Amino acid sequence: MKFLHTADWHVGKTIRGRSRAEEHEAVLAEILTIARAEGVDLVIVAGDVFDSAAPMPESERIAYRALLDLAAVAPVLVLSGNHDNDKRLHALAPLLELGHIVTRATFLPPDDGGVVTGTTAAGEPWRVAVVPFLSQRWVVRAADLLNLDAGDHAGAYAARVARLIDVLAAGFTPDAVNIVAAHLHVAGGVLGGGERLAHTIFDYAVSGAAFPAAAHYVALGHLHRPQAIAGPCPIRYAGSPLQLDFGETSDAKSVTIVEAAPGVPAASREVPLTAGRRLRVLRGSLAELEAASTAIGEEWLKIVVREPPRIGLADDVRDRFPDAVDVVVDADQFAGPAPALEAHASRQGRTPHDLFADYLNERGAADDRLLALFDRLLDEVATADASS
Repeated sequence: MKFLHTADWHVGKTIRGRSRAEEHEAVLAEILTIARAEGVDLVIVAGDVFDSAAPMPESERIAYRALLDLAAVAPVLVLSGNHDNDKRLHALAPLLELGHIVTRATFLPPDDGGVVTGTTAAGEPWRVAVVPFLSQRWVVRAADLLNLDAGDHAGAYAARVARLIDVLAAGFTPDAVNIVAAHLHVAGGVLGGGERLAHTIFDYAVSGAAFPAAAHYVALGHLHRPQAIAGPCPIRYAGSPLQLDFGETSDAKSVTIVEAAPGVPAASREVPLTAGRRLRVLRGSLAELEAASTAIGEEWLKIVVREPPRIGLADDVRDRFPDAVDVVVDADQFAGPAPALEAHASRQGRTPHDLFADYLNERGAADDRLLALFDRLLDEVATADASS
Protein backbone atom coordinates (compact mmCIF):
# COMPACT_ATOMS: atom_id res chain seq x y z
CA MET A 1 0.00 0.00 0.00
CA LYS A 2 0.97 3.63 -0.38
CA PHE A 3 -0.05 6.35 2.04
CA LEU A 4 0.56 10.05 2.59
CA HIS A 5 1.68 11.31 5.97
CA THR A 6 1.14 14.96 6.89
CA ALA A 7 0.69 16.82 10.17
CA ASP A 8 0.70 20.14 11.99
CA TRP A 9 -1.31 22.16 9.51
CA HIS A 10 -2.09 24.81 12.15
CA VAL A 11 -4.82 26.34 10.03
CA GLY A 12 -5.66 29.76 11.47
CA LYS A 13 -2.06 30.52 12.40
CA THR A 14 -1.15 34.15 11.88
CA ILE A 15 2.28 35.72 11.70
CA ARG A 16 2.35 38.66 14.12
CA GLY A 17 -1.30 39.35 13.32
CA ARG A 18 -1.04 38.91 9.55
CA SER A 19 -3.41 36.32 8.05
CA ARG A 20 -1.97 33.25 6.35
CA ALA A 21 -5.29 31.87 5.17
CA GLU A 22 -4.41 32.13 1.46
CA GLU A 23 -1.11 30.37 2.11
CA HIS A 24 -2.88 27.55 3.91
CA GLU A 25 -5.36 27.14 1.08
CA ALA A 26 -2.50 27.00 -1.42
CA VAL A 27 -0.37 24.47 0.45
CA LEU A 28 -3.33 22.20 1.24
CA ALA A 29 -4.25 22.29 -2.45
CA GLU A 30 -0.65 21.28 -3.19
CA ILE A 31 -0.94 18.34 -0.79
CA LEU A 32 -4.15 17.29 -2.58
CA THR A 33 -2.33 17.39 -5.92
CA ILE A 34 0.43 15.16 -4.51
CA ALA A 35 -2.10 12.67 -3.10
CA ARG A 36 -3.79 12.41 -6.50
CA ALA A 37 -0.54 12.09 -8.43
CA GLU A 38 0.75 9.39 -6.09
CA GLY A 39 -2.53 7.46 -6.07
CA VAL A 40 -2.36 6.91 -2.31
CA ASP A 41 -4.50 4.36 -0.46
CA LEU A 42 -4.67 6.34 2.80
CA VAL A 43 -3.97 9.83 4.15
CA ILE A 44 -2.84 10.29 7.75
CA VAL A 45 -3.09 13.74 9.33
CA ALA A 46 -1.17 13.34 12.59
CA GLY A 47 -2.70 16.14 14.66
CA ASP A 48 -2.82 19.92 15.05
CA VAL A 49 -5.17 20.51 12.15
CA PHE A 50 -5.95 23.90 13.72
CA ASP A 51 -3.76 26.40 15.50
CA SER A 52 -6.41 27.17 18.11
CA ALA A 53 -8.94 25.21 20.13
CA ALA A 54 -11.50 27.82 19.01
CA PRO A 55 -10.80 28.24 15.28
CA MET A 56 -12.45 30.98 13.28
CA PRO A 57 -15.11 29.98 10.71
CA GLU A 58 -12.69 30.75 7.88
CA SER A 59 -10.16 28.32 9.35
CA GLU A 60 -12.78 25.60 9.69
CA ARG A 61 -13.84 26.13 6.08
CA ILE A 62 -10.26 25.79 4.84
CA ALA A 63 -9.43 22.71 6.92
CA TYR A 64 -12.65 20.76 6.37
CA ARG A 65 -12.69 21.54 2.64
CA ALA A 66 -9.13 20.20 2.40
CA LEU A 67 -10.03 17.03 4.34
CA LEU A 68 -13.08 16.36 2.18
CA ASP A 69 -11.06 16.88 -1.00
CA LEU A 70 -8.40 14.44 0.24
CA ALA A 71 -11.10 11.94 1.18
CA ALA A 72 -12.21 11.92 -2.46
CA VAL A 73 -8.78 10.44 -3.22
CA ALA A 74 -8.45 7.98 -0.32
CA PRO A 75 -9.72 7.41 3.22
CA VAL A 76 -8.42 10.04 5.63
CA LEU A 77 -7.45 9.41 9.25
CA VAL A 78 -7.21 12.49 11.49
CA LEU A 79 -6.05 12.48 15.09
CA SER A 80 -6.23 15.30 17.61
CA GLY A 81 -3.14 17.31 18.51
CA ASN A 82 -2.45 19.52 21.51
CA HIS A 83 -3.69 22.62 19.62
CA ASP A 84 -6.94 20.98 18.56
CA ASN A 85 -10.21 20.95 20.49
CA ASP A 86 -10.77 17.24 21.12
CA LYS A 87 -14.42 17.73 22.17
CA ARG A 88 -15.18 19.70 19.02
CA LEU A 89 -13.51 17.10 16.82
CA HIS A 90 -15.39 14.31 18.60
CA ALA A 91 -18.71 16.11 18.05
CA LEU A 92 -18.04 16.40 14.31
CA ALA A 93 -16.89 12.79 13.94
CA PRO A 94 -20.25 11.41 12.68
CA LEU A 95 -20.50 14.06 9.98
CA LEU A 96 -16.89 13.69 8.88
CA GLU A 97 -17.26 9.92 8.72
CA LEU A 98 -19.94 10.39 6.06
CA GLY A 99 -17.17 11.92 3.95
CA HIS A 100 -14.81 8.97 4.57
CA ILE A 101 -12.84 10.91 7.19
CA VAL A 102 -12.13 8.95 10.36
CA THR A 103 -11.30 11.09 13.40
CA ARG A 104 -9.82 10.08 16.72
CA ALA A 105 -10.07 12.94 19.19
CA THR A 106 -9.17 10.98 22.34
CA PHE A 107 -7.45 7.73 23.20
CA LEU A 108 -9.62 4.64 22.73
CA PRO A 109 -9.08 0.94 23.53
CA PRO A 110 -8.14 -1.28 20.56
CA ASP A 111 -11.59 -2.85 20.21
CA ASP A 112 -13.40 0.47 20.60
CA GLY A 113 -11.72 2.43 17.79
CA GLY A 114 -8.16 2.76 19.06
CA VAL A 115 -7.02 0.64 16.10
CA VAL A 116 -8.42 1.66 12.70
CA THR A 117 -8.44 -1.01 10.01
CA GLY A 118 -9.02 -1.08 6.29
CA THR A 119 -8.15 -2.71 2.99
CA THR A 120 -6.62 -1.18 -0.11
CA ALA A 121 -8.23 -1.46 -3.53
CA ALA A 122 -5.72 -4.23 -4.25
CA GLY A 123 -6.87 -6.17 -1.19
CA GLU A 124 -3.97 -5.42 1.17
CA PRO A 125 -5.11 -5.12 4.81
CA TRP A 126 -3.81 -2.30 6.99
CA ARG A 127 -4.06 -1.45 10.68
CA VAL A 128 -3.34 1.89 12.34
CA ALA A 129 -2.87 2.18 16.11
CA VAL A 130 -3.95 5.73 16.95
CA VAL A 131 -2.49 7.81 19.78
CA PRO A 132 -3.95 11.34 19.85
CA PHE A 133 -2.21 13.89 22.04
CA LEU A 134 -2.29 12.85 25.70
CA SER A 135 -1.78 15.40 28.45
CA GLN A 136 -0.37 14.34 31.80
CA ARG A 137 -3.94 14.07 33.11
CA TRP A 138 -5.32 12.25 30.09
CA VAL A 139 -2.62 9.57 30.05
CA VAL A 140 -3.91 8.32 33.41
CA ARG A 141 -7.51 8.25 32.14
CA ALA A 142 -6.36 6.34 29.07
CA ALA A 143 -4.78 3.73 31.33
CA ASP A 144 -8.07 3.46 33.20
CA LEU A 145 -9.88 2.73 29.92
CA LEU A 146 -7.66 -0.31 29.45
CA ASN A 147 -8.20 -1.52 33.02
CA LEU A 148 -4.48 -1.64 33.67
CA ASP A 149 -3.28 -2.70 37.09
CA ALA A 150 -2.56 -0.10 39.73
CA GLY A 151 1.13 -0.81 39.26
CA ASP A 152 0.83 0.13 35.59
CA HIS A 153 -0.59 3.52 36.59
CA ALA A 154 2.56 4.38 38.45
CA GLY A 155 5.59 5.84 36.73
CA ALA A 156 6.39 8.71 34.45
CA TYR A 157 4.45 9.94 31.46
CA ALA A 158 6.79 8.22 29.00
CA ALA A 159 6.35 4.82 30.63
CA ARG A 160 2.58 5.15 30.61
CA VAL A 161 2.46 6.14 26.94
CA ALA A 162 4.76 3.23 26.07
CA ARG A 163 2.39 0.86 27.84
CA LEU A 164 -0.59 2.25 25.92
CA ILE A 165 1.23 1.80 22.61
CA ASP A 166 2.05 -1.81 23.57
CA VAL A 167 -1.65 -2.54 24.15
CA LEU A 168 -2.72 -0.95 20.85
CA ALA A 169 -0.01 -2.76 18.87
CA ALA A 170 -0.69 -6.15 20.42
CA GLY A 171 -3.06 -6.92 17.55
CA PHE A 172 -0.56 -6.21 14.78
CA THR A 173 -0.41 -9.18 12.40
CA PRO A 174 2.22 -10.26 9.85
CA ASP A 175 -0.32 -10.34 7.01
CA ALA A 176 -1.15 -6.60 7.30
CA VAL A 177 0.63 -3.27 6.99
CA ASN A 178 0.94 -2.13 10.61
CA ILE A 179 1.16 1.60 11.36
CA VAL A 180 1.26 3.74 14.49
CA ALA A 181 -0.07 7.30 14.17
CA ALA A 182 0.69 9.53 17.15
CA HIS A 183 0.89 13.16 18.18
CA LEU A 184 3.63 13.38 20.77
CA HIS A 185 7.19 14.44 21.49
CA VAL A 186 9.75 11.68 20.90
CA ALA A 187 13.11 12.11 22.60
CA GLY A 188 15.81 13.18 20.15
CA GLY A 189 13.45 15.13 17.94
CA VAL A 190 14.57 18.62 16.92
CA LEU A 191 12.08 21.43 17.48
CA GLY A 192 11.24 23.62 14.53
CA GLY A 193 10.57 26.72 16.63
CA GLY A 194 6.80 27.11 16.61
CA GLU A 195 5.85 24.28 18.95
CA ARG A 196 4.13 24.90 22.27
CA LEU A 197 7.04 24.47 24.70
CA ALA A 198 4.91 23.25 27.60
CA HIS A 199 4.20 20.12 25.58
CA THR A 200 7.73 19.53 24.29
CA ILE A 201 9.63 19.56 27.57
CA PHE A 202 11.31 16.49 29.02
CA ASP A 203 8.21 15.51 31.03
CA TYR A 204 6.45 14.86 27.72
CA ALA A 205 9.30 13.13 25.90
CA VAL A 206 8.71 9.49 24.91
CA SER A 207 11.53 7.17 23.85
CA GLY A 208 11.67 5.95 20.27
CA ALA A 209 12.03 2.47 21.78
CA ALA A 210 8.38 2.72 22.87
CA PHE A 211 7.27 1.82 19.34
CA PRO A 212 6.99 -1.84 18.31
CA ALA A 213 9.38 -3.50 15.89
CA ALA A 214 6.29 -5.02 14.24
CA ALA A 215 5.25 -1.58 12.97
CA HIS A 216 6.04 -0.88 9.35
CA TYR A 217 5.99 2.88 10.06
CA VAL A 218 5.27 5.40 12.82
CA ALA A 219 3.57 8.57 11.54
CA LEU A 220 4.24 11.37 14.02
CA GLY A 221 2.90 14.86 14.48
CA HIS A 222 3.89 17.60 16.96
CA LEU A 223 7.37 18.73 15.92
CA HIS A 224 7.42 21.06 12.93
CA ARG A 225 10.71 20.01 11.35
CA PRO A 226 10.52 16.99 8.98
CA GLN A 227 12.84 14.36 10.43
CA ALA A 228 13.45 10.69 11.09
CA ILE A 229 13.76 9.37 14.65
CA ALA A 230 15.89 6.42 15.71
CA GLY A 231 13.96 3.38 16.88
CA PRO A 232 13.15 -0.28 16.24
CA CYS A 233 11.07 0.63 13.15
CA PRO A 234 10.84 3.59 10.74
CA ILE A 235 9.70 6.61 12.78
CA ARG A 236 9.15 9.99 11.20
CA TYR A 237 7.77 13.46 11.76
CA ALA A 238 6.15 14.83 8.60
CA GLY A 239 6.59 18.39 9.88
CA SER A 240 4.37 21.40 9.24
CA PRO A 241 3.51 22.26 5.61
CA LEU A 242 4.36 25.96 6.11
CA GLN A 243 7.15 27.72 7.95
CA LEU A 244 5.17 28.82 11.00
CA ASP A 245 7.76 30.62 13.11
CA PHE A 246 11.11 32.33 12.61
CA GLY A 247 12.79 29.34 14.25
CA GLU A 248 11.82 27.38 11.11
CA THR A 249 13.56 29.53 8.49
CA SER A 250 16.00 26.75 7.58
CA ASP A 251 13.31 24.05 7.30
CA ALA A 252 12.40 22.65 3.89
CA LYS A 253 8.72 21.71 4.15
CA SER A 254 7.30 18.50 2.70
CA VAL A 255 4.85 15.64 3.01
CA THR A 256 5.97 12.04 3.35
CA ILE A 257 4.94 9.27 0.98
CA VAL A 258 5.28 5.78 2.44
CA GLU A 259 5.11 2.47 0.59
CA ALA A 260 4.78 -0.76 2.54
CA ALA A 261 3.62 -4.34 2.15
CA PRO A 262 3.15 -7.19 4.62
CA GLY A 263 6.50 -8.71 5.47
CA VAL A 264 8.41 -6.00 3.58
CA PRO A 265 10.18 -3.01 5.24
CA ALA A 266 8.50 0.31 4.53
CA ALA A 267 10.18 2.86 2.29
CA SER A 268 9.48 6.58 2.76
CA ARG A 269 10.39 9.67 0.79
CA GLU A 270 9.78 13.36 1.18
CA VAL A 271 7.85 15.27 -1.46
CA PRO A 272 8.72 18.98 -1.23
CA LEU A 273 6.05 21.62 -0.70
CA THR A 274 6.57 24.97 -2.38
CA ALA A 275 3.35 26.89 -1.67
CA GLY A 276 3.27 29.61 0.96
CA ARG A 277 5.71 32.33 1.88
CA ARG A 278 9.05 31.53 3.42
CA LEU A 279 10.20 33.26 6.59
CA ARG A 280 13.49 35.13 6.64
CA VAL A 281 15.60 36.93 9.24
CA LEU A 282 17.63 39.97 8.08
CA ARG A 283 20.31 41.64 10.21
CA GLY A 284 22.26 44.78 9.59
CA SER A 285 22.42 48.55 9.59
CA LEU A 286 19.88 50.51 7.57
CA ALA A 287 22.38 50.82 4.75
CA GLU A 288 23.10 47.07 4.79
CA LEU A 289 19.41 46.26 4.89
CA GLU A 290 18.72 48.60 2.00
CA ALA A 291 21.41 46.86 -0.05
CA ALA A 292 19.91 43.45 0.72
CA SER A 293 16.37 44.51 -0.20
CA THR A 294 16.85 43.80 -3.89
CA ALA A 295 17.26 40.08 -3.15
CA ILE A 296 14.07 39.79 -1.10
CA GLY A 297 11.15 37.96 -2.64
CA GLU A 298 7.64 37.42 -1.30
CA GLU A 299 8.73 36.52 2.23
CA TRP A 300 7.68 37.35 5.77
CA LEU A 301 10.56 39.18 7.41
CA LYS A 302 12.01 39.56 10.87
CA ILE A 303 14.50 42.41 10.82
CA VAL A 304 17.18 42.92 13.43
CA VAL A 305 18.39 46.52 13.05
CA ARG A 306 21.91 47.33 14.12
CA GLU A 307 21.53 51.06 14.64
CA PRO A 308 21.61 53.32 17.69
CA PRO A 309 18.04 53.38 19.10
CA ARG A 310 15.98 56.43 18.25
CA ILE A 311 12.35 57.44 17.96
CA GLY A 312 10.79 56.21 14.74
CA LEU A 313 13.53 53.72 13.84
CA ALA A 314 11.18 50.73 13.72
CA ASP A 315 8.68 52.74 11.65
CA ASP A 316 11.41 53.68 9.19
CA VAL A 317 12.25 49.99 8.77
CA ARG A 318 8.61 49.02 8.23
CA ASP A 319 8.24 51.78 5.63
CA ARG A 320 11.16 50.31 3.70
CA PHE A 321 10.03 46.68 4.21
CA PRO A 322 6.20 46.35 4.17
CA ASP A 323 6.46 42.59 4.79
CA ALA A 324 8.45 43.04 7.99
CA VAL A 325 6.26 41.52 10.71
CA ASP A 326 8.88 41.75 13.44
CA VAL A 327 11.40 44.58 13.91
CA VAL A 328 13.99 44.29 16.66
CA VAL A 329 16.59 46.95 17.46
CA ASP A 330 19.90 45.36 18.42
CA ALA A 331 20.91 48.05 20.87
CA ASP A 332 23.35 45.98 22.92
CA GLN A 333 26.29 46.71 20.66
CA PHE A 334 25.79 50.44 21.24
CA ALA A 335 25.41 50.23 25.01
CA GLY A 336 28.30 51.46 27.09
CA PRO A 337 29.79 49.57 30.04
CA ALA A 338 27.63 49.08 33.10
CA PRO A 339 27.96 52.08 35.41
CA ALA A 340 30.09 51.59 38.50
CA LEU A 341 28.44 51.52 41.93
CA GLU A 342 30.01 54.83 42.92
CA ALA A 343 28.42 56.45 39.89
CA HIS A 344 25.00 55.54 41.25
CA ALA A 345 25.77 57.32 44.49
CA SER A 346 26.50 60.54 42.61
CA ARG A 347 22.96 60.54 41.20
CA GLN A 348 21.38 61.38 44.50
CA GLY A 349 19.60 64.72 44.40
CA ARG A 350 19.58 64.95 40.62
CA THR A 351 16.39 65.55 38.61
CA PRO A 352 14.54 62.76 36.74
CA HIS A 353 15.41 64.62 33.52
CA ASP A 354 19.13 64.38 34.23
CA LEU A 355 18.92 60.75 35.35
CA PHE A 356 17.02 59.72 32.24
CA ALA A 357 19.50 61.61 30.05
CA ASP A 358 22.33 59.69 31.73
CA TYR A 359 20.51 56.40 31.10
CA LEU A 360 20.08 57.18 27.41
CA ASN A 361 23.76 58.06 27.10
CA GLU A 362 24.78 54.81 28.83
CA ARG A 363 22.63 52.83 26.41
CA GLY A 364 23.92 54.64 23.35
CA ALA A 365 20.44 55.99 22.72
CA ALA A 366 20.78 59.72 23.32
CA ASP A 367 17.92 61.47 21.53
CA ASP A 368 16.63 64.97 22.35
CA ARG A 369 13.17 64.06 21.05
CA LEU A 370 12.94 61.09 23.41
CA LEU A 371 14.10 63.24 26.31
CA ALA A 372 11.47 65.86 25.47
CA LEU A 373 8.78 63.16 25.38
CA PHE A 374 9.93 61.94 28.79
CA ASP A 375 9.66 65.46 30.20
CA ARG A 376 6.14 65.82 28.84
CA LEU A 377 4.99 62.49 30.30
CA LEU A 378 6.60 63.31 33.63
CA ASP A 379 4.80 66.65 33.69
CA GLU A 380 1.46 64.98 32.91
CA VAL A 381 1.95 62.46 35.72
CA ALA A 382 2.90 65.20 38.18
CA THR A 383 -0.16 67.27 37.17
CA ALA A 384 -2.47 64.27 37.57
CA ASP A 385 -1.03 63.51 41.03
CA ALA A 386 -1.51 67.11 42.14
CA SER A 387 -5.17 67.18 41.08
CA SER A 388 -6.10 63.84 42.70
